[in-house]
This record gives sequence, C-alpha cells and structure tokens, in this order.
Amino acid sequence: MAEAHQAVAFQFTVTPEGIDLQLSHQALTEIYLSGVRSWKKRIIRLKNSVITGVYPASPSSWLFVVIAILATMYTRSDPSMGLIAKIQEHLPVSQSMSSQCQALVSAVVFSTMLWLLLIFTMRLCLKQLLSYHRWMFEQHGKMSNTTKVWVALVRIFSGRKPLLYSYQASLPNLPLPAIKDTVKRYLESVRPLMDDEKYERMTQLAAEFESSLGNRLQWYLKLKALWAANYVSDWWEEYVYLRGRGPIMVNSNYYGMDFLHVTPTPIQAARAGNTIHGFFLYRRKLNKEELQPIRIPGTSIPLCSAQCERLFNTTRTPGEETDNVQHWQDSDHIAVYHRGRYFRLKVYQAGRLLCPREIEFQIQRILDDPSPPCKGEVHLGALTAGDRVPWANARTKYFSSGVNKRSLDCIEKAAFFVCLDDDEQGMMGDDPVASLDRYAKSLLHGKCYDRWFDKSFSVVYYKNGKTGVNGEHSWADAPVLAHLWETTLATDCFQLGYNTEGHCKGEVDTSLPRPQKLNWEIPPECEEQISQSMEVAQALADDVDFHVFVFRDFGKGKIKRCKVSPDAFIQMAIQLAYYRYRGTFCLTYEASMTRLFREGRTETVRSCTNESSAFVRALDGGEVSPCKLRLFRAASEKHQNLYRLAMTGGGIDRHLFCLFIVSKYLGVDSPFLKEVLSEPWRLSTSQTAMQLQLFDLVNHPEYISCGGGNDYKHHLSLLQVADDGYGVSYSICGENRINFHISCKHSCPDTDAHKFGAEIMKSLHDLLQLLSPNQHQHQPRKTEDKSTEVKKDL
Repeated sequence: MAEAHQAVAFQFTVTPEGIDLQLSHQALTEIYLSGVRSWKKRIIRLKNSVITGVYPASPSSWLFVVIAILATMYTRSDPSMGLIAKIQEHLPVSQSMSSQCQALVSAVVFSTMLWLLLIFTMRLCLKQLLSYHRWMFEQHGKMSNTTKVWVALVRIFSGRKPLLYSYQASLPNLPLPAIKDTVKRYLESVRPLMDDEKYERMTQLAAEFESSLGNRLQWYLKLKALWAANYVSDWWEEYVYLRGRGPIMVNSNYYGMDFLHVTPTPIQAARAGNTIHGFFLYRRKLNKEELQPIRIPGTSIPLCSAQCERLFNTTRTPGEETDNVQHWQDSDHIAVYHRGRYFRLKVYQAGRLLCPREIEFQIQRILDDPSPPCKGEVHLGALTAGDRVPWANARTKYFSSGVNKRSLDCIEKAAFFVCLDDDEQGMMGDDPVASLDRYAKSLLHGKCYDRWFDKSFSVVYYKNGKTGVNGEHSWADAPVLAHLWETTLATDCFQLGYNTEGHCKGEVDTSLPRPQKLNWEIPPECEEQISQSMEVAQALADDVDFHVFVFRDFGKGKIKRCKVSPDAFIQMAIQLAYYRYRGTFCLTYEASMTRLFREGRTETVRSCTNESSAFVRALDGGEVSPCKLRLFRAASEKHQNLYRLAMTGGGIDRHLFCLFIVSKYLGVDSPFLKEVLSEPWRLSTSQTAMQLQLFDLVNHPEYISCGGGNDYKHHLSLLQVADDGYGVSYSICGENRINFHISCKHSCPDTDAHKFGAEIMKSLHDLLQLLSPNQHQHQPRKTEDKSTEVKKDL
C-alpha cells in the first residue's frame, strides 16, 4: 500500500473546510530526476549531432580557421581575395556597427564559410576513398602500392576520434550494377542447376528482358539510386520482412547462445541482474555514441552503423497489409514474462541505473511473486507467434484502448523483453548433443507463447543460470545483435562478476518499488484468437528439426595452413555433403553484408557454381588427386571472388529483386523476373563472426559461445524457399573449432538435420585429406563435449 501511495505525485480531497492537497515529495523528486536524465540525453544527442555533422573535422577546428584568417588580416593581407569586403558591404546590421566591428564580423562569416567548404571537401575526399575496393581483390598478404597509398590517405582523412556514426555521411552509396552484368552473372550461376534445354530457354528469356523491359526498369532504379542513400534497403525491409503475412517465429527470428562450457552462476536472478545491467551499460554507450565505429576486422575500413539505432526500445507492430517497426528514443523499463504473467520492471531509480544486485533483487521478487495470471494472459504471447493478419485485427479490436492498451504499451515501449524460464537448458546430461538441440529449439521458439517475438530482441534466462537471446529480423541483421550479445557476455564475466555465493556484487536498496504486474481484460473472442494463433505456432515449432554440434577435429588454423579461405572451405564442404546426400546440386543462399555502403544490409552469394559442381563430381568420380586439387582451388577462388563482388555492390540478387519491385509498381509482367524470383533455395547458409578480441580463447577456451542460427527458411515474402531444404549457420571460433547449426523440417521425408550434419563432418575431413594428405588422419574425435562446468567465482 505504501508503494502505491508513493507512485502518486499528489492527491486532493474536497472537505467542508476546503481542498486538502497532499504532495508526495518522493514522487515529485522522481519526476524531477527523470526529467533531468531526459534533458541530459537530449543535450548529449545534440552535442554528438554537431560533432558528427562536422566530421572529419572537429568543432574546435572552426576556431583555428577563424584565428588564422584574422592573423592574416592583421598582417594587412587579404586571404579572401576581396570576399570579406563584399560580405562587409552586404551585412544587414552594418549601420549600427563600427568599421572595425564590421570587418571582424565579415572575417568570422568568411572563416565559417571557408571552414564548411573544407569540411565538405574532406568528406567528399573520404567518400571517394571509401569507394575504392580493389584492395579486396588483391592476393592475401600482397598489397599493391596503390592500396598502400590509399590506406595512408584513409587514415589521414578519417580524423582522430570518430564517434559511432561519424562515418555515416562519408560512406558511399550502393552502386547500381549494369543490366548486362547482372544478367550474365545470373545465367552463369544457374548453369550447373539446369539441363541444356532449360538453360537455353532461360537464356532466351534473359536476352529478351535485357533488350526490352530491363532497360526501362533500370532507368527507374537509376533515379532511385541518385535520390536515395541506398536503392535496396527500404524495399528489402518492407517487402521481404514487413509484408510477410505468415508467422515471424521460426521463419524470421533467430537466436544466440550462451557460453558452451561455462555457467558463471547457477542463480537465475543473479545471471539476469548482471546481464541486464550490462545491456543498459551498452545502451548508455550507444546513446552517447561512445562505441567505436564498426570496422572490417583487422582493418580501418568503416562499416555502416545505421542499424544500431533501433537496437533498443524497438518493436514490430502488426498490420493487415504490412507491419511497421516502431522505435522510441528512450525507455526506463523492461518487460518481464514469468509463468504466464507480464511485469514492468523499472531499471532506473532517482535518475540512476540500478546496480546488478538491485536488478537481481527485483528479478527475484518476480520469481517469488505468487499472484496468478489474468484470465487469458498465459498464452497471450502466441499472438506474436502466429499469422500476422489475425494479430493485427486482434490488436486493433482488443488492445487499442483501456487497460489492455496500457499493458501492451509497457511491453512494446520496453527497452527489451525478458523471459524467465522454468526449464533448464545448455549442454548437459548423458546426451550433450540432444541437449544442445533442445537448447537451440527453446531459444528459437520456446513454448510459442513465452516469448514476445515482435520485440527487437528478447533475453531468455533459464532456471540453471543459462541464458540466450532471440532476435527479430526486420529492423537489423544478426551481426548487430551479436555485437551487443557478445559484449554483454564479456561484461558479465570479466567486468561485473559474482560473489562467492553466486550472487551479483553490490548492495540492495530494499525500499525499491516492486515490479508492476500488468493487468489484462481479455474477452472470450480474443481468447479464441489466441488459441488459433497458438495452434499455428505450435504446428510450426513441432515441425522444426534442429541439430547443433561443435566440430573440434580442426578449425581455421589447419585450413589457413592449406592456403584456403575458411569460409570457402566450409562452403565447398556443404556443397559436397548436399550432393552426396541428395545426388544433385541446388540453388544455395549464402548471406554476405553490404555495410561498406550507407544503409547497407545483405547480399546473396550463390555458392553453387560451375567450378564447385565440377570439383564435387571429380572428388567422388575417381579423378586423380592433382586434378581434384586443381578443381578445388578454382572453386574456392571463384567463391571468394563472388563473395568480394557481393560485398562491393556487384551481387545480382538484390538488383534483380529491385527490378522486380519496379515492374510491380509499373504493372508490367516480366517472364524472366517472375521465373528468377520463383526459383527455390534449398540451401540457406550464413557465417556468424565472433568478436575474438573480447575472449582469450587460447588461455581460456571454455569462454566460447556456440553461436546462433535460425530455421532454414528466412521469412522472404517475395522469395521462394523450398520445404525440402536446409539451413546451415556456422561460426569459426578460434583456431580449432567450428560450430554448426542445421535445421530442416520433420514433415519432409527427404531431410534429416542429424544425417546432413554427419555428411558435413565427413566432407570436412575429406577436403582436409585432399589438401593435406600427410598431416591429416581421418580419426575424428567425438564432437560431444562433457557436461557444462559451473563456475561461480569469477
């Protein structure tokens, strides 16, 4: 009751003696401090906007230019060649100023104009420098003189202390490929997948398209490329993600895992306390732009950071035709789910961020709360897991006013979503492989109602102290969330730590207001819709066949000694495994990033090539080793070249996608584009990179995550993904490990995640045997690891 009174800033009652006004000083103080915090953030945002706006110069450089111009004027020389005098003649307030004051003001105006011109010139030079990509195509370890000069110039024009978004205005726009180049590369990519008759037909369709409709569609794209910062990204977000009307759970959302061998504490609330605090420390740096600009690992080349803006305080809201991504500038609370109930947990008190021990205390309060769920509340989250149109209709009808709207706002406007799970997960027990599979499925879809799949990300905390994250895909790609996740894991273990009992460090203010339980008034009609969404989601989740394993027989160390790209090596192994398992080749999707360009997201690398298929056939066809080795080198080099082209704007799939969108806007049909967009992708692959600088895998190899993944089918509303396909996500961890996440459908009799995983392992060994026959012994160790080791005192 006392806490309820404290939440009210003032109360008044009408009595016979008049109005009795009662003020709550604690509530008013809280309001004041919250306002101060809000204004501090606005001032910081304004300051950073100024610093970023004048980058690669600095605001202090303005004073240097002004002093330099005034100094030259003092020596009776005119650096402006008469411009200062012209400015002085046209000053609007020249009548009320002395001649000396007029000269001073004119000199300051000229200096400012000169300073802005220098900034524009430097930014233009930096933009041109960042448009140079020949360095990516040079042989590894051999840098040309041109590239050496380019590296030096980039460092000169990059400034000394860039903020997170400092490079944004200097990043080049994504180039628009020529129609003939895209068509040529497309035909080359589908040649190993078609017989002569089908290929001849596709060649004719392509020639007709290139000579007629293609040029018209390309003209519209050229206009967009001139006008927009990125001619792909807005359409990609809208048509590939937001316009999809099927469930985003499994189809679009993805997950990230905890440490594989270490559980820093077995106490669920303590693990939540440290990591939630770590998330907000990251958000503080993000808001102040104190995070280092994201760069290509091992280089000074910046990547676009625009996706970081919507990392926190963001949710996807459903619509009848298309969803929307909503982002709020700030949020001082998180939404927490436990045993069918939703809570609002404030993480700021009197303007300060709660310490880890206080957050643990509040989480424990939720875990100990005996209150039952409201009627219909238990499975409420299933609305976000089912089809989008029923969720949009239910949201409009039942959650647009009253107590339901207030509670829904608490969830959607939260910094992020937290799930307190009663299950135990991780690699454990007598069957660690099966436990990893269960762990992955739990993070991907849970019970279909205990996650809020619309939030930018949800953090799951298990009863045994394990954790994981589930991310929504439309607002950004996985590397952005992975950067946050890995940084938070490192902060949890190496900076915050735990005491000897496994609790968070610090003291607790026991007078903290209790977390607020959200209330709902859910009518029977809404409960019926929740049940229908639950059925759709459960059927989808039950059909997911998942297999996660750690390949420890060798890693990038041995692969690099064979002078092969690790990514190309793994992609060739996947091609070999699929051919052995299915006896054919298929259209293969490998995700590549285009963040070298402003607002860049992804591009597709078509990993199945003429060269890779020739090598695979030769390997199992009895060819002599020198021939197989030559074909492998050609295939891996082709793959690397395609990857470089995709990263530097020379990919084909995003260009074809945008041409298709333009054709739909114009209301014209293209048999060529229609056939291209209807081709099924039976292999969807991606590599998850780790921030290895955060973890010492040499001295402490136990601090390694198993990475993450998603179901094999990206939620591509305009692209066809076959039901008989596989998803393969992999992360290369240190020198001796490769983590794999393989998914497919139980309902397809031709797919099996475990069998395909075994084929990949065999293919990896066979490729290393080919490249290094004297060093490799085909005696794979067991990939199962021992049960999780719990470490409390860090």
